[in-house]
Amino acid sequence: MHAPPAVAKPSEHAHKHAHKHSVDSCSTLLGSLTLDNRYRKLHRRRALPMDGEPGVMGVSILKPLVGTPMDPNLMTNLETFFTLNYPKFELLFCIQEEGDPSIMIVQQLMKKHPHVDASYFIGGVEVGVNPKINNMQPGYLAAKHELVLVSDSGLLMKEDTLTDMVAHMTPDVGIVHQMPFTCDRKGWPAILEKVYFGTSHARMYLFLGLLDAFGLRVNCCTGMSCLMRKKVLDEDGGISAFGVYLAEDYFFAKYIQGRGWGIRISSQPACQNAGTTRVKGFLSRLTRWCKLRIAMVPHTLFLEPLSECMVLGLIASWAGAVLLRADYLTFFLFHTLTWSLADWIMLNIVQNGPPPFSKFEFVISWLFREISAIFIFVHAVWNPVISWRHKSFKLRWGGIAEPVNTKVAVM
Repeated sequence: MHAPPAVAKPSEHAHKHAHKHSVDSCSTLLGSLTLDNRYRKLHRRRALPMDGEPGVMGVSILKPLVGTPMDPNLMTNLETFFTLNYPKFELLFCIQEEGDPSIMIVQQLMKKHPHVDASYFIGGVEVGVNPKINNMQPGYLAAKHELVLVSDSGLLMKEDTLTDMVAHMTPDVGIVHQMPFTCDRKGWPAILEKVYFGTSHARMYLFLGLLDAFGLRVNCCTGMSCLMRKKVLDEDGGISAFGVYLAEDYFFAKYIQGRGWGIRISSQPACQNAGTTRVKGFLSRLTRWCKLRIAMVPHTLFLEPLSECMVLGLIASWAGAVLLRADYLTFFLFHTLTWSLADWIMLNIVQNGPPPFSKFEFVISWLFREISAIFIFVHAVWNPVISWRHKSFKLRWGGIAEPVNTKVAVM
């Protein structure tokens, strides 16, 4: 919440009225700019704007796989890509090591769906420090279609999701990505993930998407599910040119945007469906992403804390106490309550219905996420070394990564 403007010693009644008016105005502005955009943006079914299959753009789907430890939902997730309702696509599974248990799953699915154009590659090609780029390089070199979809192994795909993404790939667009969300799963770690991706992360993602719709060039792309024009990437040497970065998704979008192409968010969120979720692993992901943001966009070091409910509430409450002589604790509690209610509404919109847990579970998870955000940020600033896929990296300003010998845990 933002602090209300200063006034010249208003009366007690004016203080209360100004306090309430400030909160109401801020809530109304939030609703008009973001909630309405979410209603119009998400869960819309879009058909391809082409007549007949011959005009449909082909898609090469890159699936980087690291099957150790094995995800119990891997077969279920991968099979949803074999059953996509799209006329022209190929599946390129990129498996890092010989003997990886995911090889057997891929072979079983290829045998079960022989009509699907699918192949797999074992062993990557080292083109940089990014393990994911190295893993996908053989599949990218074999890709034969004009569009490339980088899709993480933990995603579950709806039959029409690829159709929706390609429908957003209009002639002036070079990259279409999905907003990360989660499938319905049991357990508190799964609830915590759904609350985060359906509130804090969705708020940032959709707001930046709204700015992009207004013609402002912003970059909020994530590589979890990212559809790109291959010819544009090939002009810079393909995905190998981005192997020096850990956040290859951000630099994919930055490069494509710099070439004059637009970026769009798909109507359907990316459904993460990992079979095992842990609070520690979730916090490690958030810490790693925070470190990457600070290295890539240094001004987030100052701006990101101000986007968090608790930090902004403390500042706004201090301003309210000084400028309006409002009670500090009352102002802070009202701010937190209003923010949490707005996030509950947002979560219902992203979920496209009520979430599969109680309001009490939401409150507990929401409070944990909002409070832990402060400690995650401090830890990311204090320890910039990133551990990812059993390797450690140090980031230079600008996002270029360098491997380090000493392994340092993220959390």
